[in-house]
Amino acid sequence: MNVVHASGAELVERARALSGQGGRRTVLGITGAPGAGKSTLARGLVQALGPDTAVLVPLDGFHLSNTTLRALGRRDRKGASDTYDAEGFVHLLRRLRARNEPVVHAPDFDRDIDEPIGSALPVPREIPLVVVEGNYLLSGDGPWAPAAALLDESWYLEIDDAIRRRRLVARHESHGMTRAQALAWTHGSDEANAELVARVGRSRADLVVTVKPATEPPP
Repeated sequence: MNVVHASGAELVERARALSGQGGRRTVLGITGAPGAGKSTLARGLVQALGPDTAVLVPLDGFHLSNTTLRALGRRDRKGASDTYDAEGFVHLLRRLRARNEPVVHAPDFDRDIDEPIGSALPVPREIPLVVVEGNYLLSGDGPWAPAAALLDESWYLEIDDAIRRRRLVARHESHGMTRAQALAWTHGSDEANAELVARVGRSRADLVVTVKPATEPPP
């Protein structure tokens, strides 16, 4: 495991070097605690590399629906490892690596409605690099266990915890929570998930990336 402090441009070039190695498809996994900036980094990489080179597939597309979570009694800790369709995610990774189908349609996640959207992201066979991002890519727990071996390279994104928590509070408020609700969720469910991801994921990553944020929400 290497620890680097890298600029966005340096990470783009590292991802570019991974794309299409040996004429095969490469899968890059970006993980980290909630609020670390995984989605932002992954989107930036894919945009910089262009649609003919890379596509983004977020783990959040495999969130169980809110209806299902309520039925299971897990809605109040959405984001925990057992609130996703882990088996479905692993199956998708296998399909993406096999590259046998002209197009694989992956699910996305809509934060405005707080629900997954099925078959929203087409992944054509000719795209050489798939970037996947999410909390549990490197978890060795139960149905998540096969995922790590299906990644060609994995990055653990790490930032200051105080900044990360401020981001989460701002995110929750922007999607309708009150300040009190946002703080409670950030320091409750989110923090429990963050501790698990850090404990398991950081040590298993090929690269630990620290990025100094340009701007942050106020405390």
